[in-house]
Amino acid sequence: MTEAYPQIDPTTFDLIIVGTGLPESLIAAAASAAGKSVLHLDPNPFYGSHFASLGPDELSAFLSSSSFPPSSSSGEDPATVSLTTRPLYSNVEISSLAPETLEEHARKFNLDVAGPRVLFCADRAIDAILKWSTNHYLEFKAIDANFICVENGKLMRVPDSRSAIFKDKNLSLIEKNQLMKFLKIVQRHLDPDEDASSKVSQEDLESPFAEFLAKIKLPPKIKSIIMYSIAMADHDQDVEACKNILKTKDGIDRLALFQSSVGRFPNSPGALIYPSYGQGELPQAFCRRAAVKRCLYVLRMPVVALLIDEENGQYRGIRLASGQDLFSPKLILDPSFVFPSQAGSSPEEPVHVFSEKAVEAKVARGICITRSSLKPDISNLLVVYPPRSLYPEQDITVRVLQLGSTSAICPPGMFVLYLSALCNDATQGKKLLNTAISAIEVSQISERNAGVKNEDAEVEPPFIIWKAIFIQELSAGKYGSICSTPSPDGNLNYHDLVDAAEKLFHATYPDEAFFPETASPENADEDNCPEDDGPLEEA
Repeated sequence: MTEAYPQIDPTTFDLIIVGTGLPESLIAAAASAAGKSVLHLDPNPFYGSHFASLGPDELSAFLSSSSFPPSSSSGEDPATVSLTTRPLYSNVEISSLAPETLEEHARKFNLDVAGPRVLFCADRAIDAILKWSTNHYLEFKAIDANFICVENGKLMRVPDSRSAIFKDKNLSLIEKNQLMKFLKIVQRHLDPDEDASSKVSQEDLESPFAEFLAKIKLPPKIKSIIMYSIAMADHDQDVEACKNILKTKDGIDRLALFQSSVGRFPNSPGALIYPSYGQGELPQAFCRRAAVKRCLYVLRMPVVALLIDEENGQYRGIRLASGQDLFSPKLILDPSFVFPSQAGSSPEEPVHVFSEKAVEAKVARGICITRSSLKPDISNLLVVYPPRSLYPEQDITVRVLQLGSTSAICPPGMFVLYLSALCNDATQGKKLLNTAISAIEVSQISERNAGVKNEDAEVEPPFIIWKAIFIQELSAGKYGSICSTPSPDGNLNYHDLVDAAEKLFHATYPDEAFFPETASPENADEDNCPEDDGPLEEA
């Protein structure tokens, strides 16, 4: 039976966007606010594309369908170029140890495709949400604690304020004083009223951050906390062959972001927050913002071909699976689409790559549904396993984000763990994640059996009841007449993604502001969206 597709009217737009991921949704909202006529399509039946939050069955189906290239539907028409997709995911492994429990609560899960990911309270994404009044469509929950793995696999809580440093029982008095001294150095450097002689020298700013921390004689434990749990370095910074050296300037900037995030919102005493109902709420919020400005949305609408001007070979429009042709001078595709070399560029209009970050690497992602929290009485927390904390050859940081039912992403009594690590290949990536998962399971068994004699110990149900591990390709965005957005990156935050979306928007519309500041969005009440009771009312 042939699927019935709706006819779209009008047929000509200033901009057509395919895919409703976060970068595409940001651009759609910005272009609509600039008065452009925008058509926003998605072949999926849900918003968010590679940034969506889905149930376990939906997630499994999405990863599987995106793991192999679809058959081409290229025709003989010389005025069209077949538009195909490439697999973004590979080595997908999904297992369920309690299928009946999962089936009973299936509708209560919102699992992020591109987790783990959080927002720093003072980062660009939050500034954009507040500036563009998108917070009317969102709620947020605080990440209650931040932990780092130290010696013997122990998870140590990361102190995020002066008072927390002095209350921390894991740090000696000497270590506390050393950490406070370092934070004062950073504070003086960032203070615009301080004399240049009291700031970090230009030579030190250009040096590796690890060398600067060693120069001021910080002990290994403090160095690890600063480098991997606050500055969020991905690679081992203490080896000569470090793949991505973090400079002191960038390290200090990241510390400044962390410090300015702590306590920015009264309902979030820490530095990190997470959107209720999953990160898929973020692109949906910007789509709703765009819809207020008359952006037209159509889901379940595959695009099968590009329309090409036979005289100059340039892009003219798209052909839908319905057979309808639509026209626009500009087209933006999500990262799963193959960028066609036959169209969209010419000697007069070359295709530019605006980001080259980490395109050689991949990111290993894992999702676990668990029966209990990693830490009693803490629902939402972040754990960092720095290089060499899991095994001697580990040279990549592994991050684990735990979220509970307070974030509306799982039923009460269950938790979701998101894991990620950059990797060169699937073998390395899976080893990193599986070793971290094993360490987590061992710590849970030890905690449950603490103080219980072997003969009295009961057989416990499995800690993990559902697990997915997969490898995601990383790709940079491109722009010309046809643009493509970057794939979800390996970062914990959204900074680079927001930056990439802004660059792509300015490449498409150089004379337009990337979303001018505005009052509350028009007709916001008509959307019947929840009011913001999260931490987006500044103190």
